[in-house]
Amino acid sequence: MEEELKCPVCGSFFKDPILLPCSHNVCLLCARNITVQTPDGETPVQSRASGSSDYDYLDMDKMSLYSETDSGYGSYTPCQLKSPNGVRVFPPVAAHRNCSLTCPLCHRSVSLDERGLRGFPRNRLLEAIVARYQQTRGIPCPSSSSAVKCQLCDRNPVPATVMCEQCDVYYCNACQQRCHPSRGPLAKHRLVPPPSQAAGGAASGGGGGGGGAGQQQPPLAARKAGTCVDHESENFSMYCCSCKAPVCVKCLEEGKHAKHDVKPLAVMWKQHKCQLSQALNGVSDKAKEAKEFLVQLKNMLQQIQENGVEFEACLVAQCDSLIEALTRQKAKLLTKVTKEKEYKLKVVRDQITHCTMKLRQTTGMMEYCLEVLKENDPSGFLQISDALIKRVTSSQDQWVKGALEPKVGPDFDLTLTTDSLMQTILQLDFCQGKDVQEKPVLKLMQAADSGEAEMEAESPGAESGPAVPAAPLLQLEKCCTRNNSATLAWRVTAPAASPIEGYILELDDGNGGQYREVYVGKETVCTVDGLHFNSSYNARVKAYNAIGVGPYSKTVVLKTSDVAWFTFDPSSAHRDIALSNENQTATCSSYDDRVVLGTAAFSKGTHYWEVSIDRYDNHPDPAFGVARINTMKEMMLGKDDKAWAMYVDNNRSWFMHNNSHTNRAEGGITKGSTVGILLDLTKRTLTFFINKEQHGPTAFENLDGVFVPAVSLNRNVQVTLLTGLEVPKNIKQ
Repeated sequence: MEEELKCPVCGSFFKDPILLPCSHNVCLLCARNITVQTPDGETPVQSRASGSSDYDYLDMDKMSLYSETDSGYGSYTPCQLKSPNGVRVFPPVAAHRNCSLTCPLCHRSVSLDERGLRGFPRNRLLEAIVARYQQTRGIPCPSSSSAVKCQLCDRNPVPATVMCEQCDVYYCNACQQRCHPSRGPLAKHRLVPPPSQAAGGAASGGGGGGGGAGQQQPPLAARKAGTCVDHESENFSMYCCSCKAPVCVKCLEEGKHAKHDVKPLAVMWKQHKCQLSQALNGVSDKAKEAKEFLVQLKNMLQQIQENGVEFEACLVAQCDSLIEALTRQKAKLLTKVTKEKEYKLKVVRDQITHCTMKLRQTTGMMEYCLEVLKENDPSGFLQISDALIKRVTSSQDQWVKGALEPKVGPDFDLTLTTDSLMQTILQLDFCQGKDVQEKPVLKLMQAADSGEAEMEAESPGAESGPAVPAAPLLQLEKCCTRNNSATLAWRVTAPAASPIEGYILELDDGNGGQYREVYVGKETVCTVDGLHFNSSYNARVKAYNAIGVGPYSKTVVLKTSDVAWFTFDPSSAHRDIALSNENQTATCSSYDDRVVLGTAAFSKGTHYWEVSIDRYDNHPDPAFGVARINTMKEMMLGKDDKAWAMYVDNNRSWFMHNNSHTNRAEGGITKGSTVGILLDLTKRTLTFFINKEQHGPTAFENLDGVFVPAVSLNRNVQVTLLTGLEVPKNIKQ
């Protein structure tokens, strides 16, 4: 509860809280700090409740009179500070008829009348709750050292002793006697103690009630009853249901609430307490359910941790078994290669020995014959020539054909095909069926153990037999594509012995990549949404039963639409958005900007669409662009980090993302204008067009992810969506 009791400006516990018209509270001193002066004759703008910016002065900036950066932001003071809570704090200004105050939470502005901050009621109930909370938690209240100082002392201001509720000024005794005497026109002004003294007096009064009640809180009855702002001497006694404010008797006598529904204050007090109690009962039930849900989620964390460890261990065991089987088979194959190598080596060595011996014999005989030819004795030569001729002829006949050819080759006549096994390993993944992955692995291990396995494995689900379902037949006459969705239908060709439990539909990524499961179930018709535009997808289906998974069907190719056709999405639009013309025309019933998204989502390709301005009144600034599906719907498009947009009025435009305004460009829109949006996810850029001409440079770059078309508008604008358009050619970088 502590955050509910802290001021959104200073971040501390509320001190003298005042209640703004938007039902939010701020400290009185903080209200002075964030009060700003407006130019003469100008009324403050009712800022949109964005929740992401400190202050929003889009409409003020259009005047180009007081804009500081010309980027869509503006203020009326030259210096701005930041409080510890991140809210802009302006220098204090005196109450002025041209002053305004902007709520730091909802950013709605309100003009101050001649009464200044006194025109806002004191939230005495919140003040009492803060004091009680600080007392029960032992939090010290502000000491006298932090008391409010006199605002009229020239040097070294002393603590103030009184505050004039009419002048809204703090005085010390000397300055009060000198500048605000209690006579003449000032005699009717009401002087009250400063907040620190009033709080101190209440604390001292509550502490002296009893000896042992130091831990108890002062009763609510001890607090002073609330008095009317217009009639200080009158207590509140009635409640105006029309104005939703307490009033006094004199207010009724003066006729301010003559035609209003006025009821006794005590009756409405009890009635509203009863309504709040009933509302709290519903919230209490939801809080109880939320606590039980948190306990469930925490238990789920533990279960996920335990199941994850167990599943990881199982996966490691399965993979280790595969690796072990592959290692054993590798050893067997290496043994075969070793035997083949040793055989070839032995044959070649034997052939070398035999050829070497024959070559030595032939060489010796040739040397002897050469020496015989050198002899000059004819009778001696003729005596041995016949024998030598026979020996040489016989030696020549020994080198028959093939004797000088190797008996084995250097190549090994062994071929190992691993393509199918490698494909199976690469496609190894988790499937819905329990036994889909286990059976091929088990088969591989058993075959490896028995020594009968060749190094090959079938992909999961590819086995066929009398027990598994046959391949389904895709019915081409019922398969179709629409926009970026594809519908496929199939049927069973032959009944299986075991009943079919379901089907598994797979699609690739549109680029011929790996298949992924998009549907697992018993239906024979499936529509797949969210595909890429201008892409071709391959689809296949298989059936499974208690025995296993059957083979795949034949592959069918599906082509998505070249360009995107879509409308506004009524399911995700803000409740203030009204759609017509078959969800192509959008209007808004609120003065604040509301967001409506398109029905298409883009993550790839180049897409272009236009929005025509059917009605344009009072110069609003609608925004056009793209967003994530979970972007905020109750603020202008581009104020959060989930939208990229261009907002434009009748004179100029800005690009906006995460409430950052850039690239102001001259030129706006009127009734009949068209705004074009070019989303190029190939280059990851977003570009805008007005009336077919590019408006400004490329708005955003480095876009990545899934985007949907988006528009924000208020009740002064009506737009119509135009889709299925070709990409413009005149694009500037």
